[in-house]
Amino acid sequence: QVVVGAPVPAAAGAAPGTSGAAGTGGSGAAAPGAPVSLNTATPDQLDTLPGVGPVLAQHIIDYRTQHGGFRSVDELREVNGIGERRFADLRNLVRP
Repeated sequence: QVVVGAPVPAAAGAAPGTSGAAGTGGSGAAAPGAPVSLNTATPDQLDTLPGVGPVLAQHIIDYRTQHGGFRSVDELREVNGIGERRFADLRNLVRP
């Protein structure tokens, strides 16, 4: 079953000690197989993504505020600080 438009629970599918995404260690937002929502994620949740720190997380939030949210993952390319390489790293870890 796929639920569309519903917010993702903050700790959905997160397992303690899961290796993978670098970040603040333990917010539980980005578990493998559970993409982070670009439209609802907090700065701490975005910070769990590889290559995303507090500044880039704020750029993502600023972009979604200014543009009324993300309609596709491809829009992430338009965020200040995200080039092709970083986008390639994030593409499969996020959803609109």
